[in-house]
Amino acid sequence: MTDNISIIGSNKSKNAVEKSMNIIFFVCGLAAVVCVICMTVYMIISGWPAIAKIGVFRFLFGQVWSPENSEFGIFPMILASFIATFSAIFLALPVGVLVAVFLAKLTPKRVSAPFRTLIDLLAGIPSVVYGLLGAILIVPLIFKLQTAAGLPQGGSLLAAVIILVIMILPTIISVSETAIRAVPKQYEDASLALGSTKLQSIFRATVPAAKSGIVAGMVLGVGRAIGEAMAVMMVAGNAAIMPEFLKPVRLLTASIPIEWAYSSGLHREALYGIGLVLFIFIMIINISLNTVLKKGGELRG
Repeated sequence: MTDNISIIGSNKSKNAVEKSMNIIFFVCGLAAVVCVICMTVYMIISGWPAIAKIGVFRFLFGQVWSPENSEFGIFPMILASFIATFSAIFLALPVGVLVAVFLAKLTPKRVSAPFRTLIDLLAGIPSVVYGLLGAILIVPLIFKLQTAAGLPQGGSLLAAVIILVIMILPTIISVSETAIRAVPKQYEDASLALGSTKLQSIFRATVPAAKSGIVAGMVLGVGRAIGEAMAVMMVAGNAAIMPEFLKPVRLLTASIPIEWAYSSGLHREALYGIGLVLFIFIMIINISLNTVLKKGGELRG
């Protein structure tokens, strides 16, 4: 009888703990949702008035950014941001996945552990340090290409792309490696049993099974690339003109810290508008990638 009472008491305490934890998790999840909603509302309230005053078409597709003349066209900056971001992802994603496969499947732990620690350290380096190294090492190398093309020497879109590739690689490698390691070994064993080689098994069974984690790494890389300001500001040249790889450009994120200190009135509101455009772009990219990922999972199912 005593044992039964103790068991009942133990079950009641476990249920109480589970209910308490469920409430805590629910509150945390609700807080995250509320924060996102508040951020969205704040960005719309802050950024939309300027876009409405300037005109949506004039603001998004105008090619002249001149606050002194009340010209607030951000199309060159939008184009430069897109080119820099997706060029960086196009270059960094295959390299990052291959490095992740190498660390997760092709090297022993005593070899991969130091590399993994180094990659984690690279992910934690402040962006201003990357920008400084880019200004000292990468920009002077591009001077030779600019001289050969008859262009003035200085920051360029190419330098911004290279810096972004270096910055997002650690994130892609780390997330992709974790996803690859999480795939059950039975996938690879089944492929080997069917006569595939080790590399074939990795790239035809393990990597496709880890696609969701790899896409998550890509999403994080896109978020960091399109939201980066300090590093690209130090190497891109910061000229609000139509982008070319060997010419200076200004990305959307760079305009806000460059001009915030002396902005006022409509100029300050236009910077809020740039923030709203950036926010919308990131939301669209994340939703699009998640939608594609879910459709791929449904097709496999």
